[in-house]
Amino acid sequence: VQPVESGGGSVQVGGSLRLSCAASGSVFSSNAMGWYRQRPNNERVLVAAVSRDGIPMYTRASVKGRVDMSRDRARNTVYLQMNNLKPEDTAVYYCNSYPSANNPNWGQGTQVTVSS
Repeated sequence: VQPVESGGGSVQVGGSLRLSCAASGSVFSSNAMGWYRQRPNNERVLVAAVSRDGIPMYTRASVKGRVDMSRDRARNTVYLQMNNLKPEDTAVYYCNSYPSANNPNWGQGTQVTVSS
């Protein structure tokens, strides 16, 4: 089952974006969810995660205070609100179960580009 990410785009430094991810199926509804990102020539890393009930579990240090992850279980959707974006936030963003080993089928991701 593949998640479907959306909401990325090109913004200037200091801008905001809200990413969305449609993820239906028990592998998502019954597990914690995470947002991950992959910068060019880098490994994919976890950005934030929330529990099955939407309780924050993890926020990457470099984005702490600037992102807020939430989930709407009724809509099978998770969100990532990103504020005060920096050039180093430029990456492809993915959502998936957390830990991602629960589901090997990654979506296409959504590109976020932050320019100065």
